[in-house]
Amino acid sequence: MTFTRYVRPYAEVRAIMIDRAHGRVANRNPFEFADAAEVERAFAGLRSLDPAEWVGAFGAVATEHAERARAAEGRGDPATAKTEWLAAYNFERVARYPAPSSPAKAAAYARERAHYANAARFFDPPLEIVRIPFRGRPGEGAEIVAHLRLPRGRARPPLVMHWGGIDSYKEDRRVEPYLERGLAVLALDMPGTGEAPLRGSLDAERLWDPLFDWAVARGDVDGTRVAIVGGSTGGYWATKLAHTHRERIRAAVNHGGPVHEAFTERWIERSQRGDYPFELVETLAWAFGLGGPEEYVAFAPRLSLLEQGLLDRPCAALLCVNGVDDTVFPIADHELLLRHGEPKAARFFPGGHMGNTPQTTPTIVGWVDRELRR
Repeated sequence: MTFTRYVRPYAEVRAIMIDRAHGRVANRNPFEFADAAEVERAFAGLRSLDPAEWVGAFGAVATEHAERARAAEGRGDPATAKTEWLAAYNFERVARYPAPSSPAKAAAYARERAHYANAARFFDPPLEIVRIPFRGRPGEGAEIVAHLRLPRGRARPPLVMHWGGIDSYKEDRRVEPYLERGLAVLALDMPGTGEAPLRGSLDAERLWDPLFDWAVARGDVDGTRVAIVGGSTGGYWATKLAHTHRERIRAAVNHGGPVHEAFTERWIERSQRGDYPFELVETLAWAFGLGGPEEYVAFAPRLSLLEQGLLDRPCAALLCVNGVDDTVFPIADHELLLRHGEPKAARFFPGGHMGNTPQTTPTIVGWVDRELRR
């Protein structure tokens, strides 16, 4: 099979993104705090996917919200300030979406983090930015930057490490359902995204070694009771860690992530015309530090956890969650997990990528809570 790259035209991107902003589809990423009318206003000034033009359109809306946030703080209105900072963060998130792969988008991501940090000053329970030393290889970063939140009224709670995929970073993790259960949450960036110190690779699971050590050494969480939750591409790393680091974790969740079939050329070819709004294979190539779609297609089969011989090894308790009609990563990959190795829990939902329904998050949070309380 010869890979044929499909470059999604601007009109298709616009239609998919506006549908998401209006909530016409289950997946609203990346518009959680964005007003749909303002999204349409930004698109009205766009004619292409040129990164600088894209950042300018959505960054302008972010600036408006940041100015309102500062004004609200000046008059002593913290509720409005928080709302406006979250909107400013969200529009800069759209501006750098799906990845900070150009100078303009990298600058937007820096503003996104700054706006989110301003909003986080009003979070309850509070958010702590933690910096964990990372001893990587030449050219890799020296620290892991993560966001820690501790539930109120519970001493040394179990810890959930939570990360997203190729376009959803630590700032985008909605962790309140875990906090309400009395669980601490450490939100981080998977390899190749956000502020992660290393790119995706065949052994990038080494990112988590210092994280597990940090959890044990930290006195205000129970580092012997750790669960991991990876969303979308991040589910790949959760599944791999469940097998390679099973002694360090109590439970793992693969929420819509790839395992084997997703890395074949036939699926990559098909997924280009799925419901991912931009060029999926290009964003995957960015996360894995590759030169472009063609390089990713050649490299991807080596990522298969089946071909790496991991799936028949013992693993930590693993929950597999996805939508049965996922066009980003195939439901067949989760069915494959059920056919190999130790028994696993699974819950498949109607719909597309990640199976987003009103029951999806409560199902995941409830399962994680039960496993950590065993």
